[in-house]
Amino acid sequence: MQSALRVIRRAQRVHSIAFGRVIMVRHILFVSLASAIAVASAEPLTFDAALEIAVRTAPQIANQTANVEAARAAAISTGRLPDPKLAVGIENLPVTGPDQWSLTRDFMTMRKVGIMQDIPNSTKRAALSAAAEAAISKADTERQVGLLSVRRDTAVAWLERYYLERREALFDDLQRENRLLAIAVEAQLATGRGTPADVIEPKQEAADIADQRDELAAAIAKSKAVLKRWVGSAAEAPLLGEPPMLSLDTAHLREHVHEHPDLAVFVPMTQMAQAEVHAAEASKRPDWGVEVAYGRRGAAYSDMVSLQFTLALPLFAQNRQDPQIRAKRQELTRVEAERDAMFRDHTEELEGELAEYEAMTRQLTRLQQTRRVLAQQKADYAFASYRSGKADLSSVLTTRRELIDVRLRQIELEGKRAVAAAKLYYFYGPGAVLESSR
Repeated sequence: MQSALRVIRRAQRVHSIAFGRVIMVRHILFVSLASAIAVASAEPLTFDAALEIAVRTAPQIANQTANVEAARAAAISTGRLPDPKLAVGIENLPVTGPDQWSLTRDFMTMRKVGIMQDIPNSTKRAALSAAAEAAISKADTERQVGLLSVRRDTAVAWLERYYLERREALFDDLQRENRLLAIAVEAQLATGRGTPADVIEPKQEAADIADQRDELAAAIAKSKAVLKRWVGSAAEAPLLGEPPMLSLDTAHLREHVHEHPDLAVFVPMTQMAQAEVHAAEASKRPDWGVEVAYGRRGAAYSDMVSLQFTLALPLFAQNRQDPQIRAKRQELTRVEAERDAMFRDHTEELEGELAEYEAMTRQLTRLQQTRRVLAQQKADYAFASYRSGKADLSSVLTTRRELIDVRLRQIELEGKRAVAAAKLYYFYGPGAVLESSR
């Protein structure tokens, strides 16, 4: 009886485990199917759509837009007169004698209320307003540069994924060709040509292709992660369309390197530094102020009205204003020197990138017109010789590997050249044009 119970309990446990596994498998299938449907229903991602999504959703653009609005808000009060001051007090209150602490018995005692207004000199106010306008321009230019950076980085991410997927499509062709080669080898062996070991070679090549494809799949996954940084979940969608033809005029790029967006930021930075110099210089001119007050005396005496002017006396400029002026002038010199240094850096960078771009263009042309044609001819001749029994299989495989390397190299060069063109286009070429401040 106990044995029968143990059998029944064991059967129940097995059934429970099996049922749990079925539920788990169903859940996994459901999740996989849902993911597949989500990916399949996602709208394909074109190059232009990727750039539009990135610009619309990039957090750094929102941050820089907030900087622009903050600079505009701060500029509203800059250059205006400071807030007036309310003055309330008692003048000439007796503290001794028979009228001690009386507000009404002494004719000189007054309860006074007045308004005071400080008026900085107009040159200083104008300089501060100019500095505020330059700050707006600087924030807006930085936002425009941020837009260009987002477009450039998104373009690079899209292009890198595109050319990796082109290589993946090439591996589909290579696998089909490998299967045809295996069939041909078996046919040769059936006719008494070749050796049994020849059948192994296509299988080894298929394993090599599978290894390369696994490495490529990892690279594609990484490229999707990079693209997701810019376009979010849209990076999971399939890519649609061809890469844009980004026209580059190398002579024009060299002539307009001074218009690089990074250098454009130095225009408002210089204006801001100049305005701060003018504001520091204006501090040597006196500010002034005015006060109007009404004094109420005892009932037996007349009330009083007073008007008072104040004038700042910058008598110790050597130790106060002059050091500030020198500091602001040095800041202006620093900004100009930094701009010159960056101009030289970008000139050097442009020449290096153009040299690489032109070298890749020549290599790609040579590969398309010469090396690939020759590699294909060599592979065809080797296979024909093998089928006629004039060559062994190793020569066929060697020429096939050379052809595969050439085809992969072509896609790799096309991708690198497209990425180089995008970087030049969006920071040195037509894509680097800043929009006007809005």
